[in-house]
Amino acid sequence: MLQVFDLEKSYGDNSIFSEVNFAIAEGERVGIVGRNGHGKTTLFRLIIGEESSENGKIVFPKNYSVGYLSQNLKFSENNVVDEGVLGLPVSERDARYKVEKVLLGLGFSKIDFQKKPQELSGGFQVRLNLTKVLVSNAQMLLLDEPTNYLDILSLRWLAKFLRNWPHELMLITHDREFMDSVVTHILGIHRKRIRKTKGTTSDYFQKIALDEEIYEKTRLNEEKRVKEIQNFVDKFRAKARQGSLVQSRVKMLSKLELKEKLDHVSDLDFSFTYSPFNSKWPLTVKNISFSYNDSTVGPSVDPSVDPTTPLLINNLSFSLRNDDRLAIIGKNGKGKTTLLNLLAQKLKSKSGSIDYAPNVKVAFFEQTNRDTLHAENSIEDEIKSTNPELAYSRIRGICGTMMFSGDDSKKKIRVLSGGEKSRVLLGKILATQTNLLLLDEPTNHLDLESTTALIESLNEFEGAAIVVTHNEMLLKTIPNRFIIFQKEKIELFEGTYEEFLNKGGFDEEDKETELVTATATTITTTATTTITLKEYKLLKRDIINDRSKIIIPLKNRIDDLEKKIITLEKEKEELSNKFINVSGQTQNDDSKTISQTAKRLGEIEKELPNLYQQFDEIVTNHSEEETKFESLLSALEERLKKN
Repeated sequence: MLQVFDLEKSYGDNSIFSEVNFAIAEGERVGIVGRNGHGKTTLFRLIIGEESSENGKIVFPKNYSVGYLSQNLKFSENNVVDEGVLGLPVSERDARYKVEKVLLGLGFSKIDFQKKPQELSGGFQVRLNLTKVLVSNAQMLLLDEPTNYLDILSLRWLAKFLRNWPHELMLITHDREFMDSVVTHILGIHRKRIRKTKGTTSDYFQKIALDEEIYEKTRLNEEKRVKEIQNFVDKFRAKARQGSLVQSRVKMLSKLELKEKLDHVSDLDFSFTYSPFNSKWPLTVKNISFSYNDSTVGPSVDPSVDPTTPLLINNLSFSLRNDDRLAIIGKNGKGKTTLLNLLAQKLKSKSGSIDYAPNVKVAFFEQTNRDTLHAENSIEDEIKSTNPELAYSRIRGICGTMMFSGDDSKKKIRVLSGGEKSRVLLGKILATQTNLLLLDEPTNHLDLESTTALIESLNEFEGAAIVVTHNEMLLKTIPNRFIIFQKEKIELFEGTYEEFLNKGGFDEEDKETELVTATATTITTTATTTITLKEYKLLKRDIINDRSKIIIPLKNRIDDLEKKIITLEKEKEELSNKFINVSGQTQNDDSKTISQTAKRLGEIEKELPNLYQQFDEIVTNHSEEETKFESLLSALEERLKKN
C-alpha cells in the first residue's frame, strides 16, 4: 500500500497542490482525475522519486515494487519479445509466454514478435513499454495515459486485464468509460487539493458539485449573518443602553472567519458553428476502393497502414443523412483514418465516387494536422487564418472556449504542448461554418471534463458528423450508425454501439479472448507447442492462481446469496404467520402492524426473485469457469506429454 502525508508541490510561485493526505489500500485500483496541467503526472513523478516535493512524505512498505509506464522509449534487445522479457522479474525470465500473451492482447501480431523495437511505429513502441510494465508483477502500477495509441479491441482487452490485476493500481486516462470500467476509487485533484472517494468518476463529480453547492450556500448565509450583525453594531453603537449588546457583537464579528468565494473553474465550452443546409443527403459514397499500391496516390497519411496492403477499402458504399452521427471503428492499421482522408478528399479513391450535395461545408479535424500550425503565429492568428471575416471579439471568445483566456491567447504556437496544439486545431474547427464534421480521434489530449463537453456539443450540433474514435464513452452516447473494419472486410451497421456489442460485437475480440484471456497469466497461442518441465510448473502455478482469483470470489458470492435467500425465506414465513394471526383476530385495532407487515412482505416478495436469478447466473458462471480451468490444465498436461 501507499501512504501520503502533507504533500506540497509548486513550480516557482505556482502552487500545484498542498496539504495532500491519502492512502492506497491493498487491492485498490484508483483513477486520477483533474484538469490538464493540474498535477496528475506530477503526482506520479513524486511517487517514483523523479521529482521532489517542498513538504510532506510518501511512504511505502519495505520491498514494495512500483511499475511506472514511462514515455521514455529506450530499447536494447534485437526483437520485440526479448525486449518484453526484460520487464519480467529476473526469476521468471523463462516465462516468455506471459510476454507473448500481453503483446497479442495489445494488438501485436506474431509477425511483430521478431521485429526490432526500433522499427516499430511510435504507437507500438509505447505499447511495448506498456507490456514491460504489465508483466513486471509490480505491487503497484502507475499508468499514465496507457490508452493512447490503442485501438478499441486493445482497449477492451486492457480493461479486462486491469480489472483482474491482483495488486494496487493508479491510472490516468482521458477515457472516462475506460476508467470507470477499471477503478474502485477516484483520486481527484481539484482546487489544489486531492481527495479520494469510492466509486466511479460520476460519484466523484457529484460529490464535488454537492460539496461546492453546500459551501456556497454556507458562505452566503455567513455573509448575510455578518451583514446583520454589522448593521446592529452601526445602528446602536452610540446608544449607551445597548452598549453591552454592541460589544458582544463586535467580539462575535472579530471571531468569525468568512469563507472565500470559490474561484471559477474554466471548462471547455464547445459550440460548433452550423451552416444551414436543406438537402437530406449531404454525402453519397458509391463503390469506392483504395490501395496504397496505387501509383496515382501520394505517400501514406496514415503511418500505421502497411503500404504493401493490396486493398484497404473494397467497394464501400453508403449515404449519409443530414443529422447522422456515424462512427468508424476497428483495429489500428485497417484503414479508418484512410477512409476519413478519402471522404475529406485528401486522398483519391482507386475506383468509385464520393459525391457531396451542393452547399455542403466540411470541417475536418485530423491529429496529424498539428504540423500545419505556423510556429510563429499566435493562437489568435491561427484562429483568424481559418476565417478572416471573424470579428476580434469572436476570435477571443473561441480562444477562451479553448481555455486560452486573457494573454494566453497571444502565446506563440511553438511554445504549446501537443495537447494545447490539438485544442487550437479544435478552435479552428469552431471558427469554421460547417454542416458536416469529420473528426479523427478528437478526444485525444482532452481531459475528462473537456471530453464530456465535446460529446455534449456533438449531441447539440444540427449537422452530420463522421468520427474515428476508440473512446467508448463517445461511442455509447453519440453514433447511430457505424462503419466497422474487422477481419478483411468493412461492414455498415445501423444502430447504437450497445446494439452492436449485443449482436456479437467484434469477431477478432471473440477469438483473441479465447487465446489471450484477460486474467493475469493463462496460456496463449503457443498452446499447441511442447513445453519443458520448468515451463509446465510455471504455467500450472499461474493457471491455479488465476483459477483462485476467479473461482473463490464466485464461491463467496454463491455462499452470500444462499445465506441471504435462506434468511429472507425464513423472515417471509414468520411475517406470513404473523399477518394471518393479526388479521384473524376479531377485535384488532393494530392496523399499523398489519400495514407494516404487509409492506415488508411485499418488499421480500419483490426481492427474492431477483436473488434467485442472481444465484442461478452465478452458479452457472462458477460451473463454466471450473470447466474452463480444468480444460486448461488438461491441455497443459498434453503439452508436457508431447515433450
